[in-house]
Amino acid sequence: MQLLDSSLAAQVHDYGVSRKLLTERGFTLGGNWDYDHGSFDCALDEANKVWLRLPFDVTSGNLDSEAEPMDTEIRFGQPYVLKHVYNEGLDSEARPSTLGGLVNQFAAPVDPDDEIEKEWIEKAKRKLEEAEAVYPS
Repeated sequence: MQLLDSSLAAQVHDYGVSRKLLTERGFTLGGNWDYDHGSFDCALDEANKVWLRLPFDVTSGNLDSEAEPMDTEIRFGQPYVLKHVYNEGLDSEARPSTLGGLVNQFAAPVDPDDEIEKEWIEKAKRKLEEAEAVYPS
């Protein structure tokens, strides 16, 4: 994970407006959202292994991806780049179990803290600048 400096950090904005503006620029609501926090994520590569993440906390209202209209405000945190490098194929350490199949479906990452190459950091900075530009200073 590589933290990035950003003018967005600590800014408070309307969630619905942010979702619309950022979706138009290639971001999606990250799958790890809950009613009081979440992130907008943008894949930086075609394999979906390198991501720019714009984390946020809900400051007013509740996050609900289905409900419209929303009166939810969010405060952005510090953006960062993350890289997922996974084992391809089956996990050789896997042990069969009924409950385990429901919970432990995926192999562990090869290196959860893998170094992020400079090219991805630069691409993330350009994408972050594009996101920052949609918000007035």
